[in-house]
Amino acid sequence: MARQGDLFSADPVVPAHGSPAPELALSARLLLSWQERLAAFQGPLFREEPDDQGQTSLFCSPEDSPEALAARFNPLSLQPQPLSFWRWSVSRQQGAAVYFVIDRLPAQSQPLLLYVGETGRADRRWKGEHDCKRYLASYGEALAKAGLEGRPTIRFWLDVPTAVRPRRALEQALIRRWQPPFNKETRERWATPFTADPEPP
Repeated sequence: MARQGDLFSADPVVPAHGSPAPELALSARLLLSWQERLAAFQGPLFREEPDDQGQTSLFCSPEDSPEALAARFNPLSLQPQPLSFWRWSVSRQQGAAVYFVIDRLPAQSQPLLLYVGETGRADRRWKGEHDCKRYLASYGEALAKAGLEGRPTIRFWLDVPTAVRPRRALEQALIRRWQPPFNKETRERWATPFTADPEPP
């Protein structure tokens, strides 16, 4: 049985006669099906009620395990910002953070959590090269070609550990809980149809 390729891979398909096949755009049906599978998994997590501590006053405490923090935190409690936030002359976020890239689909009330990351420099992490930025570019291009629209934003959780190890442990707990498709740990699960590989010269 032949291995199924990634839906959004930029690698050309080479037929038996040796010349690359023309690039095939992903269909709206395929993209919507991919989004619906992700929404079906994440929907119950977005709808969970916060516990009695309340999400807006959630603080990282040394006695809280990363799993406990991840279980009671809803990324929608954070203020959305445009992905171009890093071009602002003054950054609203500084220092350590866990950040979330979320897409709000016009045709659905269900958001999609696409990526979870962590950084010690929230004002700088998004400025350079980043796999997620390439995935988002491929995602946006595929949606546009299929006549669909995405509205991705980024949200920063600044009340996280400043030390690297506990912050990364929190990031990993959030990835395990939400299974975001653009994180390397979960791409196989969703057969993520986008590639972060740079285009060949």
